[in-house]
Formats: sequence, structure tokens, C-alpha cells
Amino acid sequence: MAIISNAVTIADAGAFSASLGAMTLIKTLTASNSANLSFVHGSSSVVLDSTYPIYVFKYINMHPATNGDNIHFAVSFRDGGTDYDATKTTTFFADYHNEDDSGAGIGYETAHDLAQSTSPQNLAKQTGGENDESNSGEMYLFNPSSTTFVKHFIARTNVYLAHNVSQTQYVAGYCNVTAAIDGVKFEFTSGNIETGIIKLYGIKDS
Repeated sequence: MAIISNAVTIADAGAFSASLGAMTLIKTLTASNSANLSFVHGSSSVVLDSTYPIYVFKYINMHPATNGDNIHFAVSFRDGGTDYDATKTTTFFADYHNEDDSGAGIGYETAHDLAQSTSPQNLAKQTGGENDESNSGEMYLFNPSSTTFVKHFIARTNVYLAHNVSQTQYVAGYCNVTAAIDGVKFEFTSGNIETGIIKLYGIKDS
């Protein structure tokens, strides 16, 4: 009996990736006990306008200066002016596996989503601050210069939690504003970013 598969192959995935267009590195920021890392259009060679329809932030080994269950790595958006207070509605879920194999699971976490809020959005909750602990991931921001549509974003982060757990955390949402998003700020909710690198890329039209 013949078996027909409609599964996506590696070749298909490669073709899809190529169709997105080339990624262009725009800016690299390196933390050194920094209060935050911010990308502002027109400042320090940062481009965050209609030049690209999709922007990607890759954050690498973001390590907090302090350790604790209430230390979260978060993002905020600026929609003009100087405040990072663009209104957001988001959803958050995570899967986890304990280092000692004592538990694993997946679930939606209402404590880390937002509903029409100007607060920072947690991307990586409870990032550990011990010497070998950090988080790494990426966030996509779509068409930030639009003055017609809301501005969507999607993030995925793997975290070494403060209590020795590997957790992958997923965030998606939108900035519910018609103004263009012209700045993006990353920070920990308490204390500084001791070390870490964030790279901003633009993806060209297909």
C-alpha cells in the first residue's frame, strides 16, 4: 500500500527561510552591568522603520546581576516621545524540565500575560543569576512603522531558571497603537543586565 506524506521536509523549510529574504545585521549591543539595552530608530545607527517589514532581535546569554525567582527579562516598546509605554496585549506559555528529572510539563501562565497594559512584557521569567545561568532567545517584530495596523511580535526564549530548571517560554502579542514603534528596550525587572549580547537584524521582503 502506498503511503503519501504531506509533512514539511528540511528542503521545504529551507525554501521557506530563503523566501523570507536575507537577514541584515543592523546593530549589536553588549551589556556590562547595564540598566537596559535599548534600540532607538535614528540613534547610534539603529534602523527601525519601513526599511524592513520584519525585525529580529537575538539575545544571547542574558545574565542578571542578581539572583531570585522574581527576576524577569522583559521588553518594552516606544511609540513616540521618550517613554516605553506602548499598550500591549499578549499571551504567555511555557514548557519545562527539572534538572534533577523530578518533573516536566507545559502550561499557559496568566501571571505573565498582559491585557491592554503599558507594563514591560516578560520574555524570560525567573532567569537565574548564578555564574552558569542565563537566557537566550529571539523576538520578531512585524512592520513597526505601520500607522494603520497594530504591531505584532513573537518571542521564544530558553531559560535556566533560578531553581535549576530548563524552561522554554513563548510570548506573542501586539502593541495596540496606531503610532509607529520607534524604540525597543530590554531589561531585567530588578537589577542590571550583568552580561549579554543583543543583535538586531532586518529581514528584506521576499
